[in-house]
Amino acid sequence: MAASMARAALRRGGFSGLGPRLARPPGLSGGRAAAAAAAGWSGAAPGGAVQFCAELVRKRDYEGFLCSLLLPADSRTSAFALRAFNVELAQIKDSVTQKTTGLMRMQFWREAVEDIYCDNPPHQPVATELWRAVKRHNLTKMWFLKIIDEREKNLDDRPYRNIQELETYAENTQSALLYLTLEMLGVRDIHADHAASHIGKAQGIVTCLRATPYHCTRQKVFLPMDICMLHGVSQEDFIRGKQEKNVRDVIYDIASQAHVHLEHVALDVYLQNMRKVDFNIFHPSLQKKSTLLPLHLYIRSWKKTY
Repeated sequence: MAASMARAALRRGGFSGLGPRLARPPGLSGGRAAAAAAAGWSGAAPGGAVQFCAELVRKRDYEGFLCSLLLPADSRTSAFALRAFNVELAQIKDSVTQKTTGLMRMQFWREAVEDIYCDNPPHQPVATELWRAVKRHNLTKMWFLKIIDEREKNLDDRPYRNIQELETYAENTQSALLYLTLEMLGVRDIHADHAASHIGKAQGIVTCLRATPYHCTRQKVFLPMDICMLHGVSQEDFIRGKQEKNVRDVIYDIASQAHVHLEHVALDVYLQNMRKVDFNIFHPSLQKKSTLLPLHLYIRSWKKTY
């Protein structure tokens, strides 16, 4: 189903149709090229920037990829650019062994955003497409910088102190990305922003839960400390993969907070599946992609019920 959706998008010009033709961005000079190399970049991607962004999102943000395919063709490439930007930032934390390297990469993106708004983006595929999206849709720079600043703060390997801290992180990353998506679609409405805030917070909480088994394999736990302490659960309990009731109670409390914000299909499916396994975050069924998700998204798109 996902493959057929992707092929349909390609036939409609979803990956290659760039809308109004824009001037090509300038390349990198010596100093900026060195900064990009230090930040982990090596220049333009084979196949073009649009395909690079779409493929990056497909591999790293599958649900976001599917949702982007359902957007109007004239917004789809911009959606891939926004989500690719988010993926690039999100994977910095797990791809570096030293915080200084992570800070360097964050600084690259901070300077890239500033340069994008000066019509001088670095010659890097995601930055190139982001520049096009900003030009097309007059996107607000503040949201990009909020995402970078929040993810930079999150480079420290420490758990969230409480659920409110996790929600703040989700608001400044996931919700900010949704605000940009609304702007991209021409929606500038306080009620839509309010809904995006709740959806983003729910998505951030669910992402934290979904990543817990992976983080535990790396001897790290980021779940809110106050909820863990409430149930007498230590980080070591999660790292050892314990499945006692108090461990499941921690997951239940965090999931319940996500449900407060929730009205979104992809997240709802995950929470329902977690409930079926009694909030055992390590259950193998929770690590599988939903094969029916493309169908669910297509049906909701057709019915215009989100």
